[in-house]
Amino acid sequence: MKQRAVTIGLILAVLGVLLQALYMRHFEQEASGGAKIELLVASQAIERGKPISAEMLATRSVPRAYVDDRAIRAADQDKVVGLRAASKVPALQTLAWTDLIATTDDQRDLSSLVQPGNRAMPIRVTFEDSLQLIHPGDFVDILGIDGDGREASVLLQRVLVLAAGLETTIERSTDKKATARASLLTVSVSLQEAQLLGLAQAVGKLMAVVRNARDPRVIDSPPDVSRTELFDSTARQTVQRASRRPIQLQTAGLP
Repeated sequence: MKQRAVTIGLILAVLGVLLQALYMRHFEQEASGGAKIELLVASQAIERGKPISAEMLATRSVPRAYVDDRAIRAADQDKVVGLRAASKVPALQTLAWTDLIATTDDQRDLSSLVQPGNRAMPIRVTFEDSLQLIHPGDFVDILGIDGDGREASVLLQRVLVLAAGLETTIERSTDKKATARASLLTVSVSLQEAQLLGLAQAVGKLMAVVRNARDPRVIDSPPDVSRTELFDSTARQTVQRASRRPIQLQTAGLP
């Protein structure tokens, strides 16, 4: 009987040690961001518009907590090879779907350009002549102006352009008729962002402002601007000071 009690005690002690070890392992994983996921990175600098080959790609293990939905998993490498970079990708930078755009004729169908989890949404913006200077692969910020032209709001920042008019490739078209049709931009947005743009188009106008493709920064909670700022010097200075406010750095696609 005494030996049985000792045996049970030893078994419980072993189980306790195992459970403690499992708990510590789980705690360490959570503290470090969870289980690691293999992501694709650029093994060398990739210039904008250059087709991506397997030799340009490498992998990196990143904790799950630090993985953005736009990051490209190593398992999707075959889908990446043959696409072109929408902007310059520095060496060792984690690749994101927003960094890429299809280029060959058999990849020009719009559905193949949309990043997983996003939607392709056409929007009509003001100043249509300027759309001739916007091309697939560019990044834009989208502003909403109410129907009375009294207030402007920043709706979305750093949105990838999938198509300008009917053009879905990076190459600049020399067809003047095709360029003239560029009265619409098709952008890559989430489903909720598409709802926001849909409502904005229904009640007012949209504007697209082009940004540097290498600039991943976004302004944290930019305030709306009304007509008051146009004619009130004090309010105008408030807007000007806001341009120097701290900026938030997006981590998606960055090493």
